[in-house]
Amino acid sequence: MANEYDVVVIGAGTGGYVAAIRAAQLGLTVAVVEKQTALGGTCLIWGCIPTKALLEHAHALKVAQAAKEWGLAGIDGAAVTIDMPAVHARKDKMIAGLTGGIEMLFKKNKIDWIKGTARLTGGLGVEITLNGPSTASGQAGGKQSITATKEIIVATGSAPRSVPGIDVDRKQIIFSDEAIRLPAVPKSIAIMGSGAVGVEFASVFKSYGSEVTVIELLPRLVPGEDEAVSAELERVFKKKGIKVMTGARVTAAKAGAKAVDIDVQGADGKPQKLSFELLLVATGRGPVTEGLGAEQLGLKMDRGYIVVDQMFRTNVRGVSAIGDVITMGGPHYQLAHVSSMEGIVLAERIAGHQVQPINYDHVPRCTYTEPEIGSVGMTEAQASAQGHDVRVGTFPFRALARARMAGETDGFVKIVAEKKYDEILGVHIIGPRATELVAEAVMALRMEVTVEELVKTIHAHPTMSEAVGEAAHAAHGAAIHL
Repeated sequence: MANEYDVVVIGAGTGGYVAAIRAAQLGLTVAVVEKQTALGGTCLIWGCIPTKALLEHAHALKVAQAAKEWGLAGIDGAAVTIDMPAVHARKDKMIAGLTGGIEMLFKKNKIDWIKGTARLTGGLGVEITLNGPSTASGQAGGKQSITATKEIIVATGSAPRSVPGIDVDRKQIIFSDEAIRLPAVPKSIAIMGSGAVGVEFASVFKSYGSEVTVIELLPRLVPGEDEAVSAELERVFKKKGIKVMTGARVTAAKAGAKAVDIDVQGADGKPQKLSFELLLVATGRGPVTEGLGAEQLGLKMDRGYIVVDQMFRTNVRGVSAIGDVITMGGPHYQLAHVSSMEGIVLAERIAGHQVQPINYDHVPRCTYTEPEIGSVGMTEAQASAQGHDVRVGTFPFRALARARMAGETDGFVKIVAEKKYDEILGVHIIGPRATELVAEAVMALRMEVTVEELVKTIHAHPTMSEAVGEAAHAAHGAAIHL
């Protein structure tokens, strides 16, 4: 085990492990410091992957419960329920396979994984408090010091955070970390926050049989999405029996012997007292920098985030940062695929390659509710606010044969474009396979495609993607099937 590496990465989430692999591919020696017992970070162990696995089980449950409609003999749909231990067993087996795959990639690329907690010591040095047997052959609680000759990459990620006045006990008042491991389906659950995490768990628990209430401070669900998408999601949620409280504030929450009592100030200003088996706090995430030694090293910070430039350099020479832990002075998406791309760009910059800054206007945003949401670029309101002469084309999934086959007809594709040059400014999809369909939209924006070019692009029939082509036709006032 060496004590000196070209690159030392702190954190093995989707930013850190990808940066490490790419750097190793480019011939650099790499060590990764990670305190968890598995590689992959929040996304793989507690976030993206387990929550989407729960949603896949919800989809399977929906099909089984509608067995008669689907022509499935021998299944009493009314008697089908979710088996949480079996769900967790399958989910955990899948996660173990994926984390093991990353470990194999580390070995393939000769990356040293040092299991412990890192602290920056200056001079591109890192002190590691070992938390168990590792490739460094250290003992638990022992120390090891290593040095980077080229760059230290901080990729420590983020963690769920609460709001003032809400004491998260992680038993009845919980974060998403606990929500993915619940041993049984709660009879009732309130969810604070209607960003991606909040509405995804709303979909999961409603499908599993819980009474679900979503409480959102802002006037609409998924407030970062196009207003039409927010309205459609609220319509579908209410149709499914999910209670939606927008413009509402949770002022207090207290866990009792059998329930969580919540004080809510509604949109009308009137207080309400509500009671639920569980309260899930999904109000956002904060950076993980505690114990890193960032302040002592003199790293420029902003509300706990590490300040970086477009090439992820901090103000300390030789120290860079990527992923959820950074800020660039403006909006920065806390998304796994953003962290991974940042890791690739940074590794290539360290290796001396010519690289370009990431265009964050072209980041796909995916929410795995039912129906799914996939979007990229400007909303209609944002485009108008920036002075564009906007034209819009919308096409509903209910008009598609493929959507009818799947029994998933809620939602639509909405294209936001400007009239003068016909440039596509944004695409907003809510409906079946939206998180897959958005890939075409991302490419369209990256290549500065016009609506006319999208109209002339042949979309296979019968597919969900036809809705994208039809929405382009609709933007020119000529939808074929509407």
